[in-house]
Amino acid sequence: MSKKLTMKELQSSERPYEKLEQQGARDLSDAELIAIQLQSGMAGTTALEIANQMLTGMGGLRGIYEASLEEMCQIKGIGRVRAIRLKAAFELGNRHLNSRRDEVRPVLRNPDDIVQLMEPELRYLSREEFHVILLDVRLRMIRKIKISRGGLAAAVVFPRDIFREAVKANAASIALVHNHPSGDAEPSPADLESTRKLMGLGEMMGIPVLDHLIVGSKGSISMRERGLIQ
Repeated sequence: MSKKLTMKELQSSERPYEKLEQQGARDLSDAELIAIQLQSGMAGTTALEIANQMLTGMGGLRGIYEASLEEMCQIKGIGRVRAIRLKAAFELGNRHLNSRRDEVRPVLRNPDDIVQLMEPELRYLSREEFHVILLDVRLRMIRKIKISRGGLAAAVVFPRDIFREAVKANAASIALVHNHPSGDAEPSPADLESTRKLMGLGEMMGIPVLDHLIVGSKGSISMRERGLIQ
């Protein structure tokens, strides 16, 4: 039986740290990047093997990203500190992407533009989130803000939270977006009622609500495009 090599016994070009130094981060596999965050393995198992076990057992990067700290710790070799380190790494990547989107200041002229912006972020979430997109007079995004995160069925939204952010940013208009964890984007009666109330408040404050989009895993729906709001 051949002896299993440890990370130190691998050629330097095959060790994640050295490989990143020599070739750059883009040339590393998902498992190698995770192994760097883990820093070390455990008796009889390298960090790279633990990383591969995580990817296989948790359904890839998306599964690891969505997992709780407790779920990560179910993987042998992943303790509290390593789970926290991975959560922090994923969040840094997310924030970098969000900052790049903010720099671009996309123009959101129609529902499809909003869907392209928000669907990747909300489509497969297991809990409902409510976001508001703040727009200037040219329909350029000032920024997008997560107003609330709820349970499996609903997120509690307070109108003051929405319009406070809009006023602070001097927004000319706003668009509302939330997801349905069930996967079905069809608006509920409560969705319609709350949207109409928010539109009324927006008219009073001079910050119109242009649309409310609902994101589901099977697709997204624009209330305005459907003719549900005017």
